Amino acid sequence: MNTLIIALAAFLASGLTLFSGFGLGTLLMPVVALFFPVDIAIGITALVHLANNVFKLGLLGRQANIGVVVRFGLPAVAAAFAGALLLGQLAAQPPFIEYVVAGKALQVVPLKASVGLLILLFVGLELSPAFAAKSFDRKYLPLGGLISGFFGGLSGHQGAFRSMFLIKAGLTKEQFVATGVVLAVMVDVARMSIYGWEAGAAAREVDWWLVGIATISAFLGAFIGARLIRKVTIHSIQLAVSVLLVIVAFGLISGLL
Repeated sequence: MNTLIIALAAFLASGLTLFSGFGLGTLLMPVVALFFPVDIAIGITALVHLANNVFKLGLLGRQANIGVVVRFGLPAVAAAFAGALLLGQLAAQPPFIEYVVAGKALQVVPLKASVGLLILLFVGLELSPAFAAKSFDRKYLPLGGLISGFFGGLSGHQGAFRSMFLIKAGLTKEQFVATGVVLAVMVDVARMSIYGWEAGAAAREVDWWLVGIATISAFLGAFIGARLIRKVTIHSIQLAVSVLLVIVAFGLISGLL
């Protein structure tokens, strides 16, 4: 049942990325976190995210702008290492609040609270017209890499900041998409090298069959979503997804999830 639910979530999340403005990791990770510890959920989501981006890389990679990849990507990789290391530190911290609701003992742990707050932050940013209109000059690409890479390593939230800094980089539409895919793969590879694999513990906890099924489901969701894009009201989907993400975020922060 867990595999079925996560596969369905991957399918829907991948399709919804075409309509809602949120990335695959943002939508999929909260669902995986219902069945796994948050740090493992972020790792599983990163695997699916990486596989999805490698698939896109094979289709679009040749059109990436190498100059932008170097100026943005190298700082992003370094910052992704830092974000992933911080994730490991947060995962090791004990609960800082414990309480009882209806006879059930609940705990608020630093990692879940941090991820919940990040989800709220990025939902707010995605819905903000001011943020959507924000962009930075090309000279700030290294700074954009640091910010995007750090949040990518910490929780997988990298796309919003990446787009904000790339939009003024003088790229064609094709270069913009392809460069974004290359940068996403770079950050995914960097964070995957840190996510608990140093001790081998996370690798033993990951259900690799589930990862494979979720990855195939994500491919299928993107394929079908691309064919429905003209038949869906994008704003209504974005609002519905935002409400669900906010509910999950408060669940993580409060210890209910």
